[in-house]
Amino acid sequence: MKKDQKIKVGISVGDLNGIGVEIVFKTFAESMMLDFCTPVLFASVKTLSFVKKILESQINLHGIDEISKAVEGKINVYNVWREPVKIAFGEVTEDAGAYALKSFVAATKALKEGEIDVLVTAPINKANIQTEDFKFPGHTDYLAKELKGDAMMLMVTENLKVGLLTDHVAVKDISTRITPEVITQKVDTLYKTLQRDFGIHIPKIALLGINPHVGDNGVIGDEDDTVLIPTLEKIRNTGKIVYGPYAADSFFGSGNYKNFDAILAAYHDQGLIPFKTLSFGKGVNYTAGLDKIRTSPDHGTAYEIAGQNKADHGSFREAVFTAIDIYKKRKDYEELTKDVLKVSPRKSVHKGRHGSKES
Repeated sequence: MKKDQKIKVGISVGDLNGIGVEIVFKTFAESMMLDFCTPVLFASVKTLSFVKKILESQINLHGIDEISKAVEGKINVYNVWREPVKIAFGEVTEDAGAYALKSFVAATKALKEGEIDVLVTAPINKANIQTEDFKFPGHTDYLAKELKGDAMMLMVTENLKVGLLTDHVAVKDISTRITPEVITQKVDTLYKTLQRDFGIHIPKIALLGINPHVGDNGVIGDEDDTVLIPTLEKIRNTGKIVYGPYAADSFFGSGNYKNFDAILAAYHDQGLIPFKTLSFGKGVNYTAGLDKIRTSPDHGTAYEIAGQNKADHGSFREAVFTAIDIYKKRKDYEELTKDVLKVSPRKSVHKGRHGSKES
């Protein structure tokens, strides 16, 4: 990307019967958004024009048949399909799932091939999007398959970042999925993303316990004592600043989370319930650990208010800004890393009060 070009933000429109298109429209109805990026919506001008009329939106859509033809200062719509699509706001339909998948797959391909700089995904329904070719519990798992790296769901606000050791996993399977290898990988991924994507030079990370009260010395399960604690000790020996495990029930209420750059929760609800309680409407779901950048709002399809112009677009707007900010931070990190590598390591001698020493 040339320095004078705006960041190209690809957007998958999600379930057409939900609030996805509405929050996209509301976000880019703010004219200043086009000063920060060039949006490319993966859908169809015909379909989005129909929804625009229903929502009485005043935005202008610019249809393109090649992503390279996206125009700065316009809301570009890359035509993934051309046929008419039946919109049934608030209903779970097979068609809505099929077109959500078409949008997402096309946008992921564009991200993978460098035709867009970042991807922001509007909410899908995990049930009606399933097909023979798409058997994933959500966006994150598909992106992990298509892109390079170790994907991790990371919930983000300016002052709170919560990652997960396990994400879309049934409660009965959680303890078997948390192994020393998984813990080490997730800590490494989180540590690297805090440095590379958020500009935190020496991250400080907290881990929450697997069992209530961290197992109470084995009275309520022994996974914390036999798996989590020994693994954290080994990780600390590598120089990473990792604390815990902490009892999850009091960690957020006590405000202890404010002492850390990020928190790793053992499972989905343990991390997302307090995160959404503290930040609902401003939270962003970021897929950390990949070679490409993807964010999304921290809510679902909200069928109950779809098509009624009641949706709050705050979280989607934050997702766009977060993707842009991470893209810039990552570029800065890459430049810094290149500069460091250019400098040959050499030993120098310093004289101090206690004589000479090497550094």
